Amino acid sequence: MEECISVFDMLKIGVGPSSSHTLGPWRAAERFLSELQNENLFPTITRVKVDLYGSLSLTGKGHATDLAIMLGLSGQDPEFIPVQDIARIVKTIEDTNTINLGNTVSLPFYFLQDIVFNKNFLPFHANGLTFTAYLDDDTQYISTFYSIGGGFVVKEERSNAKKKLEIKCAFPFPIQNAEELLQYTIAEKKSISEIVYENEKSMRNEETIHHELIRIWHTMLECMYIGCHSEGILPGGLHVRRRAFDMHQGLIGLANYSNPQEWLECIRKTEVKFRQILKWVSCFALATNEVNAALGRVVTAPTNGSAGVIPAVLMYYLVIENHDADEAAIKQFLLVAGEIGSIFKKGATISAAMGGCQAEIGVSSAMAAAALCEVMGGTPDQVLMAAEIAMEHHLGMTCDPVGGLVQIPCIERNTMGAIKAINAAELAMETNAKNAKVPLDKVIETMWKTAKDMNSKYKETSEGGLAVAVNMADC
Repeated sequence: MEECISVFDMLKIGVGPSSSHTLGPWRAAERFLSELQNENLFPTITRVKVDLYGSLSLTGKGHATDLAIMLGLSGQDPEFIPVQDIARIVKTIEDTNTINLGNTVSLPFYFLQDIVFNKNFLPFHANGLTFTAYLDDDTQYISTFYSIGGGFVVKEERSNAKKKLEIKCAFPFPIQNAEELLQYTIAEKKSISEIVYENEKSMRNEETIHHELIRIWHTMLECMYIGCHSEGILPGGLHVRRRAFDMHQGLIGLANYSNPQEWLECIRKTEVKFRQILKWVSCFALATNEVNAALGRVVTAPTNGSAGVIPAVLMYYLVIENHDADEAAIKQFLLVAGEIGSIFKKGATISAAMGGCQAEIGVSSAMAAAALCEVMGGTPDQVLMAAEIAMEHHLGMTCDPVGGLVQIPCIERNTMGAIKAINAAELAMETNAKNAKVPLDKVIETMWKTAKDMNSKYKETSEGGLAVAVNMADC
């Protein structure tokens, strides 16, 4: 049976720096609270403990996994929490050694003892975490979750995961792979975005779809705006200096604007020379991922670590390719990007802990390439070809974050993914799709095989590659 994944599952609003290591554990903590509430256990809880396993443990400190768990257990929502409140809430927990569980009951909580980093891996997935609630009758309530990438969280039981896949999808056009999507466009004489839109309409009304897609875009735009106007050093100990600010200043010069929308219009009116195009795209991607690295609000696209590719490519379209593009084009872009991401999730993975960085930057580049291709007038088969080209040239990319932080090489990789996406879209537009040698589904299949063959030390463990070649003490 087909797995039913919405565009809004692939493009989530949350807090950085990582969708699998920050947003996922945060959501797992929220689900744990829901379980406790459903079991009416809050009045009997005396203490809570969290055990992290595998990649969550090995790179959890650098990804703020412990902070996300504390915020989640406190009842905070990553989509709506004022990001300026995060440091205060965490500091209060650390200073008082108490946590206001679910914003309901105050409990003793010693974060250095009650969040345990276990280096061993659980068998189901590389990102495992177990919550334990100690009750006043000397019993325990234990629940294990897995953060499988992109903010998606599943329970431990394999049978439950399998049953979820066996539920028939209610979409009018259920899609499991790229070939099915292409056949729908041919039979219905519709574009990919139109097919996806029909599926979304089966779940929510058109007004809601419009509102949520534009809210996603506004979050992306605000993120780029903040990143382009923020100076300083990123947190975490690597002493990485923000670069988007200086790059942006050099590109835009003296300009007057007061908000993200005015900023967008200002850039549209700026005369952009050919060589500056790459700089602008890189600037947008850098800005997004610098905000992400500083625990700012971003859109998982499909992950936080790859959050800069899609906004950068969409901005490229709006400020370079088509100054007349409106909200309809933005929605079209996001619908296509979300659907391509869901096909990768179904056929492979979007988790770097499972597939290396090809599963994050590679997928985001494929999503952006496909979306750009369609809004530039590409046919459905050219759109799929654009996604294939982008992923083909990310195959085998490892995930080796220095210090477990989503900074080196992650931030720069977003600029590369964005540039490759634009190149892939242009190549697809200039190619007769009938001459394509490699279908998108074959690339997705190859990506998954590559992921399974990849040594675990290159899968977001900071045990190989640049993570061991670069000494944090020298940074």
